[in-house]
Amino acid sequence: MRDSLKHKGMRKNMLNELAANGITNKDVLEAMDKVPRHWFLDEAFLNISYENRAFPIGCQQTISHPKTVAYQTQLLNIKKGEKILEIGTGCGYQTSVLFMMGAKVYSIERQKDLHITTKKFLDSIRVRAFLKYGDGYKGLPSYAPFDKIIVTAAAPFIPNALLEQLTEGGKLVIPVGEGKMQTMTVIERLSGNNYEKKEYGEFSFVPMLEEKAR
Repeated sequence: MRDSLKHKGMRKNMLNELAANGITNKDVLEAMDKVPRHWFLDEAFLNISYENRAFPIGCQQTISHPKTVAYQTQLLNIKKGEKILEIGTGCGYQTSVLFMMGAKVYSIERQKDLHITTKKFLDSIRVRAFLKYGDGYKGLPSYAPFDKIIVTAAAPFIPNALLEQLTEGGKLVIPVGEGKMQTMTVIERLSGNNYEKKEYGEFSFVPMLEEKAR
């Protein structure tokens, strides 16, 4: 995989824009600098791959806007070595950013073809993550608990299974709502069944669907 001076320059401009628009966590920016976004896109998008926009990746899914990836990652406040569950592997871009943050990444994808393709690709670029083909609403109870959970699709409600799989002090970052816009929501597990919820503005995601798709 090539990462030309042109693409490195485009990536640097993207990061400067993110820093100017509220992404203050230097670890997030450094991790995104290590992940060439154009590797995850069709060649038709090479010249615009670092614009702040979503692109199709197949199976009616998209790669999220860079600002959305950065914002969700910043909200997670990842510490190196933390165990992170990602709901919606997609093309693996967000997965790779989490890996570059030093997290131990577990990720679920409901689209079988996308899961298979992304697993091969992440292996080829040496991004080490545990990828699972399954239903994101159920999480990964056999691998729980998780320090942080990130959902990269629009959820009509907050799944109880994901809340139960958080450690005490753990955070769930999830866009909640139906329709074109969702509210970015952070749930922190304080203790037992005691949770604290905060909201961080509106975003737009593809829907989070139940069960596996073949």
